[in-house]
Amino acid sequence: MRSFPILPLLRQPRWWALVFLGLCLGYAVVALTTLPLSVSLVVLATWLLLAYRFRWGEPRQAHPPKRVWPWSLFPLSLWWFYLYLADSFGEVDLGAIFYHLQAGITDHGGVSRISAAVLFTLSAFFSLVAFTWLVRHDHRWRLLERVLVLFLLATNPLLFGITQRGAAIVTEDGEWFDRRFVEPRIVERPDELPNLLVLYLESIERTYADQERFGNAYADLKAIGNKGIVFEGVRQIDNTGWTMAGMIASQCGTPLMPAGLLHDRQFEPLDEVVPGVECMGDLLSKQGYNLLYMGGASTDFAGKGIFYRGHGFDRVYGREELEPRLEDPEYVNSWGLYDDSLLNMAIEEIQRLDTHSAPWGLFALTLAGHAPTGYPARSCEKRQGEFDGTDILYSVKCSAWLARDFLNRLEAQGLLDNTLVVIASDHLTMKVSAWEQLIAGPRANTFILIGNGLAPAHIQREASTLDLYPTILEAMGFTIDQHRAGLGVSLLSTAQTLVERNGIEEINRRLREENALQVRLWDGLQPQRREEPSASPPQITETPADEVTNDDPPTVP
Repeated sequence: MRSFPILPLLRQPRWWALVFLGLCLGYAVVALTTLPLSVSLVVLATWLLLAYRFRWGEPRQAHPPKRVWPWSLFPLSLWWFYLYLADSFGEVDLGAIFYHLQAGITDHGGVSRISAAVLFTLSAFFSLVAFTWLVRHDHRWRLLERVLVLFLLATNPLLFGITQRGAAIVTEDGEWFDRRFVEPRIVERPDELPNLLVLYLESIERTYADQERFGNAYADLKAIGNKGIVFEGVRQIDNTGWTMAGMIASQCGTPLMPAGLLHDRQFEPLDEVVPGVECMGDLLSKQGYNLLYMGGASTDFAGKGIFYRGHGFDRVYGREELEPRLEDPEYVNSWGLYDDSLLNMAIEEIQRLDTHSAPWGLFALTLAGHAPTGYPARSCEKRQGEFDGTDILYSVKCSAWLARDFLNRLEAQGLLDNTLVVIASDHLTMKVSAWEQLIAGPRANTFILIGNGLAPAHIQREASTLDLYPTILEAMGFTIDQHRAGLGVSLLSTAQTLVERNGIEEINRRLREENALQVRLWDGLQPQRREEPSASPPQITETPADEVTNDDPPTVP
């Protein structure tokens, strides 16, 4: 058996190319699976053994090198782009990409990913150089890569997702969700309108409550939940998995289907966000509520300010409005204000709101749990010690404690009297240091209701964030039509949710084919109107009395 002459081989240019390609292939396998990093070394060793066995780059019957450009350069570049997205977010959501391209990605705080973007770009460049060298010096690879290009295009999840979404144009039923959409309608209001405090905890999903996997990171939120209703089983469906999508799902009862796919303006900046639906802000504004949104990040990012201003909110405060109020102007992160600063200002605003006779609603969004490492506030270091810069559980614990401390301070000042408090995660977290533990089992969002006479309880329902909208309205004491709003169902009622009735896989499959709901969401921005039918299509509502199948339920008269 011949020995494997490592050092002499590495002096040859082809082995530098082959080693680098093997490293890239090994990383790709690990990045696209949950396999440990050590597997990449196995992939590299296997690749090099094959290269040695078949003399890749130096065939026995060598043809003269040809100065050709491989057909695979473009699909390889697309794969590198996908790998960067997968490394950044864990699960790549095409809807998020389309939406952010149109709604705006300026003033984002993702500077921590700039170094990663540079590294991925350089790796992609050198891998393309190495592959080009291999194709030019080995005629067998020149023949093989013409087949390889088809394989790379067919298996790229980005292109596969675009192809799937394109099926909405020719689908037999692109109105499945639209038929189930119920226009929110308040039938009766309570005698005394309660105030509303909604605190979105960035990426702090309920999955962290599992002590075996995550210790006491979620302990303070468990303590909060002991005072109110804790909902278990709030899943995440497609098109609700990023901040704007999560807020729109929980306030409008609909997934956020981007405007660009079927819209003539494509990636022009938006001047309205989901103008075709009535959201919670619209309803509460009509009931006389004074509404305020506060967030530490810029409201220009992802159309956040456009959404809130266009849906009934009187004031919208983001980084631009709040940063000048900081005592220490340097105490900011790449996204904006730290959560202790934001929540201190939120208390000041609630104190002002409470002096007026009109009921108020304050919606706030934190930052501490933001992937990939979080942005824990300075005040947490006094309790938890120094942050190592990578452990997301440190940031989760910080976010949970800040939320509990915030509510305790408000309660001590009597500012939560006649107030419904909502604690919710905006979406499931993206890729973080605890990623493998998170995806090891079913995941769920945080959803807790406190106050307004609600008795403490735990409610286990298979639901989605679409169901928060009607649930919050009913928890405030409003009677709403059919216990429904949008595609959501009140979890305080016995009506079946979309998830209970159809399952997440079926819902996600239908979302890839839906186009009527998309037209509804962006009504007013869509120039090519469908012809109005002679009679209104039947609206479908799903109730426990409906037969439990995956087929369309009977039409409600």
